[in-house]
Amino acid sequence: MEYIGFLAGALTTASFVPQVLKAWRTRSVADFSLGMLLMFNAGILLWLIYGLATGALPVTIANAVTLALTVFLLVLKLRE
Repeated sequence: MEYIGFLAGALTTASFVPQVLKAWRTRSVADFSLGMLLMFNAGILLWLIYGLATGALPVTIANAVTLALTVFLLVLKLRE
């Protein structure tokens, strides 16, 4: 089951990479709602805390990487 967790985490985290690369190239996140980015980052942070508290390595790793990617999008949005 842990392998399924790692695969799920890798796929959901990797899904943000194309969007982050596009935002990096264009320096635009105009199509993102600030509210969505704030709520999503808060949710990812809570999943990260949950993963750390329960020792769930797939949850911890996936959400740590996803949080780094989505914080980048949030920072771009706040600068916009």
